[in-house]
Amino acid sequence: MVSALYPGSFDPVTRGHVDLVERALPLFDRLTVAVGVNTNKQPTFSADERVAMLRDVLPKDPRVTVTTFTGLVVDFCRQQGIGAILRGVRTVSDFEYEYQMALTNRHLAPGIESVFVMPSVQYSYVSSSLIREIVRNGGDVSSFLPPPVERALRARLRPGTATP
Repeated sequence: MVSALYPGSFDPVTRGHVDLVERALPLFDRLTVAVGVNTNKQPTFSADERVAMLRDVLPKDPRVTVTTFTGLVVDFCRQQGIGAILRGVRTVSDFEYEYQMALTNRHLAPGIESVFVMPSVQYSYVSSSLIREIVRNGGDVSSFLPPPVERALRARLRPGTATP
């Protein structure tokens, strides 16, 4: 059985994240989507809120599990018996960063592979930080976010402007 971990901040979860999960399901027997908890960062949503949003918008597939983790990704993989780390690569700069991380992870845990998946074209330039900036300035992000996530983000960043 091949299992993979898709780690991230998911702050907020985007249609690009959902797309990556959908692309990964044919590749793996089990996929764990894990919200990384970093106490040095101030996320827009709590880890529990992000987990709830992911559970709401990801495919309802028994092979998909959503959870949180702290510490090193490879340590979490070892604890859970996960053999691959799934990462989305949108741009050349993403690849450079992810390649460096993959080599570091391989050094720390040689038995855990990194798998890079490219997003669909319509999500290749979308990032959570860009979406947060658009929402702060009143822009339309409906094509980038699942509706419940868009409502939650608007309510959080622009109180009184949440869409129905």
